[in-house]
Amino acid sequence: MKEIEKVNKMETKPMVPLIISMSVPPLISMCMQYTYNFVDCMFVSWISEDALTAVSLAFPLTTLMIAMSIGLGVGVNVLIAADLGRKDQEAADNTVSNGLILSAFCGALVTAIMLLVIRPFFAFFSHDPQIYKMAVDYMNICAFMEVSNMVHICIQKILQGTGNMIAPMWFQIAGVVLNFILDPILIFGWLGFPAMGVKGAAVATVCGYTFSMLLAFYVLIFRKQKVKIKVKGFRIDFRIFRDIFVIGFPSFVMNALGACMTYFTNIFLVMYSTTAVAFFGAYFKLQQVVIMTLNGLVQGCIPVMSYNFGAKKRARLYDSFKWGTVMAVILTGAAVILLLIFPDDILTVFNASEEMMSFGVPALRIMCVSYVFAAVSTMIASFMQSTKRVGFSLLINLLRQLVLLLPFMWILSGFMGMEGIWWSFMAAETLTLAAGVFLYVRHPVKFS
Repeated sequence: MKEIEKVNKMETKPMVPLIISMSVPPLISMCMQYTYNFVDCMFVSWISEDALTAVSLAFPLTTLMIAMSIGLGVGVNVLIAADLGRKDQEAADNTVSNGLILSAFCGALVTAIMLLVIRPFFAFFSHDPQIYKMAVDYMNICAFMEVSNMVHICIQKILQGTGNMIAPMWFQIAGVVLNFILDPILIFGWLGFPAMGVKGAAVATVCGYTFSMLLAFYVLIFRKQKVKIKVKGFRIDFRIFRDIFVIGFPSFVMNALGACMTYFTNIFLVMYSTTAVAFFGAYFKLQQVVIMTLNGLVQGCIPVMSYNFGAKKRARLYDSFKWGTVMAVILTGAAVILLLIFPDDILTVFNASEEMMSFGVPALRIMCVSYVFAAVSTMIASFMQSTKRVGFSLLINLLRQLVLLLPFMWILSGFMGMEGIWWSFMAAETLTLAAGVFLYVRHPVKFS
């Protein structure tokens, strides 16, 4: 077994500074990841409420695409961190190469599938020909973001698994900045470009992801890293493919359930009005910025927990979970305060109508409080994932966004109307937190 460096900061550095240094860059990166759709929605809302509705209807599909990318990336991340914890450089390099091949193949496959399902998906939600056309136009272009999205997130997680958190942050930011610059230029036809409307938002998104992927390859290949792409003696290893899928599956579910949840929520809301759908689309962009920022913190904690689990360092494993949870509560608590105090100003960013404001402001205040409960549940699920108890992690994520949420939505909306939909989020998060704490207490970590 080829040895890597003797001392790794994940087993020696004081825990709080370590988690901060490991978490802040991916926290920013994950926030940036979901800023793409947030920025698209902000600019297209200036076109019309119908344009915002169209892009909002597309959000479950783009969320599902991102979820697949994050799931594969986290699987690679956990494997590499554990390999480095065992001082097995060859295994880590082999995971890098197999992970990149798998991500490129899956990206191409997802693109093909999306192009097939786009039209029937939107036909189900909208009989308005204008909204339908804009939604199809937007997703027909956005479908092509997936190869670059999967590959650049895979490289992001590869580097994070080695403890390098800075480079992934910068190539993520670079893509978002390019998207932010191109959005108004292509949507409204600035600087001599033709006005493309929602198509312009989609083109800007694809360009941003492609730019991030190119920068990611440059950093991985031409900058010194603790792992590298294995070429000499490389063979495709389907066991690594399997492990990537198995370990990354809870992260995929956690993010994909957001798409499922949005899909089913839109089914409930479309019975009230398209304005309600547009509001929830805007709200979900806000929520995802908060939750994905939380997930950025989690992604910084996962390599630390995985490394110390692989190194059989019990005390540091539990310390990383404890301090990560404290930071998660502080982070989401700050977001809750902002949303409670400034809901009107936040909705104004989306050019909200008076009708949207009338139910949107109280809805924001009801739903945002559940973020703190989600923070603790997410940390418990990630702890289970890092210690290779995938089943528990998966269960917690299913409870949060599907198993409990949908029944509450159906029951409470029957009694309270549209307001019951907002309260269902609080109810589901509360019960999920109780279940997560129970699993954590009753099933302590066992080292092999």
